[in-house]
Amino acid sequence: MTTPATTLHTARAIEAPVLAALRASDDAGRPTTPLTDPEGGAPLRCCLRRSEPGERIALVSYAPLRRWAADTGAEPGAYDEQGPVFIHADPCGGPASEGGLAFTDAHRVLRRYSPDGHILGGRLVTPPEDFEAALTEAFTDPEVALVHVRAVEYGCFLYEVRRP
Repeated sequence: MTTPATTLHTARAIEAPVLAALRASDDAGRPTTPLTDPEGGAPLRCCLRRSEPGERIALVSYAPLRRWAADTGAEPGAYDEQGPVFIHADPCGGPASEGGLAFTDAHRVLRRYSPDGHILGGRLVTPPEDFEAALTEAFTDPEVALVHVRAVEYGCFLYEVRRP
């Protein structure tokens, strides 16, 4: 995880109770199948770091907006989606440190959502562009409730950032 000296925004890993549920059955209703990662490098959403060779991980279907909406009462409607994410197959200690942003070493899309869970737009961020500045820009819009950071190559959810 990259941790700048001063950070206004925090990458939110998938929370422990949600991880426990996903390790039994993913958000598509499929049983989770652990595997040993032979190469390493998978972006783990439980601890916001890349996997090491030989670690037990699982690829599960996750619906981040649906989970957020359940906590907030939002109604995302058709914007609710699920996609693949890697997690440790067994409980881990979560992120190594509080604060900071993870996975900022590649092109990312910052997708903005309203309090109702509707997409308000997005922005492509290319390193070494300042992710903090791009998130600050997103949250200058009072309608933005949260931002999903997503991989460009596959569109996969990496983590969410909520309004500071």
